[in-house]
Amino acid sequence: MLVDTHCHLDKLNYNDLHTNVGDVLEKAKLRGVEQFLTVGVTLDAFPNMMEMIKDHPEVHASCGIHPLDVESEFDLSIFRQYAANDRVIAIGETGLDYFYQPESASRQRDLFEQQVEVAVEYNKPLIIHTRQAREDTLAILKNGQANKCGGVIHCFTEDWAFAEAAMDLGFYISISGIVTFNKATELKDVVRRLPLNRILVETDSPYLAPVPYRGKENQPAYVREVAEYIGLLKGKSFEEVAQITTNNFKNLFLNK
Repeated sequence: MLVDTHCHLDKLNYNDLHTNVGDVLEKAKLRGVEQFLTVGVTLDAFPNMMEMIKDHPEVHASCGIHPLDVESEFDLSIFRQYAANDRVIAIGETGLDYFYQPESASRQRDLFEQQVEVAVEYNKPLIIHTRQAREDTLAILKNGQANKCGGVIHCFTEDWAFAEAAMDLGFYISISGIVTFNKATELKDVVRRLPLNRILVETDSPYLAPVPYRGKENQPAYVREVAEYIGLLKGKSFEEVAQITTNNFKNLFLNK
């Protein structure tokens, strides 16, 4: 069994590629993907995302404000209400992105800190996005005592030193289809060094489709390619990668 630990089911193409979310899930299940974590990025979109998955208990949810969406409406009381939902097993996607929006860095840090505080209070793991903000990301996690709730560095593209620092805080490292790209040499090296019991697999669909689907819209079914490629890098069977990464997902998000 596989878990797509990070997808955006409410952002897939339901006009041309899929008839509905059930269609997406069935395509994934045919390839051994049995559970899913659909990730919230704004409070505005959260109710619609939850409505979409209400009849699909195999789909878990997260609630958060993405660092590139910090100008969207944010009300802490509403966020806390959404985050307390029993279907919500994680807080995020949150974090810092100084690559695309350095001008909003102060606002990003403010909302990130608030989300870390709620995650620790509710004991729900964090889903972290970080780009060109390594030091500030780690500082906010440490200062906010994020080690108490744990979490994952999603769609990992950082270096080994960052991976070690994150794992020291009790965080897992999530690998996306980027690892299959020819130019992702540093990421491949990091994956070779990562202990398998600290790795999660994800699609980040509809973004970042792995080879051989690169350039097309991503979907949860393609998390299999990510797991297979990790197996190649680490000299492990697909079955072993699938079993251990699934156990990792359960240990982080479900066995709280």
